Amino acid sequence: MRKLTITLLVIALAATLAYSQRATIAKRIMTRGIDHTMSTDTLAGLGEGLHLTICGAGGPMPDIKRSGACVAIVAGDRIFMVDTGTNGVRNLGRMRYPLGKVAAVLLTHFHSDHIDGLGEVATLRWVSAANTRPLPVIGPRGVTQVVAGFDDAYEQDSGYRNAHHGDTVAPLSGKGMSAVEFPTPAPGELVTVYEEDGLLIQMLQVTHDPVKPAVAYLFNYRGRSILVSGDTAKSANLQQFAQGVDILVHEALSPRMVGLLHDGAVKAGNKVMAKITDDILDYHASPVEAAEIARDAGVGQLVYYHVVPPLIFPGAEAVWLEGVDEVFENHTLSQDGTSFTLPPDSTQIIQTRKKI
Repeated sequence: MRKLTITLLVIALAATLAYSQRATIAKRIMTRGIDHTMSTDTLAGLGEGLHLTICGAGGPMPDIKRSGACVAIVAGDRIFMVDTGTNGVRNLGRMRYPLGKVAAVLLTHFHSDHIDGLGEVATLRWVSAANTRPLPVIGPRGVTQVVAGFDDAYEQDSGYRNAHHGDTVAPLSGKGMSAVEFPTPAPGELVTVYEEDGLLIQMLQVTHDPVKPAVAYLFNYRGRSILVSGDTAKSANLQQFAQGVDILVHEALSPRMVGLLHDGAVKAGNKVMAKITDDILDYHASPVEAAEIARDAGVGQLVYYHVVPPLIFPGAEAVWLEGVDEVFENHTLSQDGTSFTLPPDSTQIIQTRKKI
């Protein structure tokens, strides 16, 4: 009994001492964490090949596991972002990607949930590496207007940052964005939007009516390939150009789950949500339809993103994926941070991260 009492007293004294020194202990932990964070560069550790990170796996509605639509693709020492949904660039920062090395943003269409982080991407890229040239933003016709609007909105901010930090951090020659606009390819055609150092990026048309233009992007590098769908209903044109790709990153919406939301909105008398949940059914692919494309195109891996609706209840992911396994087994329902590596001139598809 005496030994137990002494042990409890020692534990109590240690706990009291630790509590009284909590600020000092926290500072030491913070210092170590800062040192690690400042010296970590995820890009440097990737090596050659084509690399995929889902920086935003969700749609326009809040989901704690999935931010706004954002896909990052790395080729060599270059980072490309396909769409810039809410929180996407911050997720890349959390994963220790050097934001100053974002070579370009590619926009699939101009829905707000695909462009609302664009100003933040441009700003963080600029000031994190003192970039001296604006961020290239590639897209179909209309991207010039989008870029001009963001640049106008951020004009005062850019001036403040240069006045405060000077050219060491924020050289004015690198502020903002430059639009690189292409006509939407006709069905059955590809348009090359970037070709340099072995990387080829091509644009193709998808179906998101009444939203036009709407495009997808096909990446080829070192014998490996990734196709990012953007928002689209099931598209024969996309399936044509998905033939044999290593990874198909495809959006999807569960009609069954959205139908439940619609019924709930009707019961609650919420006419706005009832209308939205009825309208969105016809311009997105279902999980099973995306799986059918992956199967029929013979892709290596299907990665779902732009996941609608939010999967916030226990068992929701199983409901969302109902019927998919029977169609195509090599699929991943992504979360923020889901990542894959495609080694050069190989058939390997390696998942390197499940989530942040």
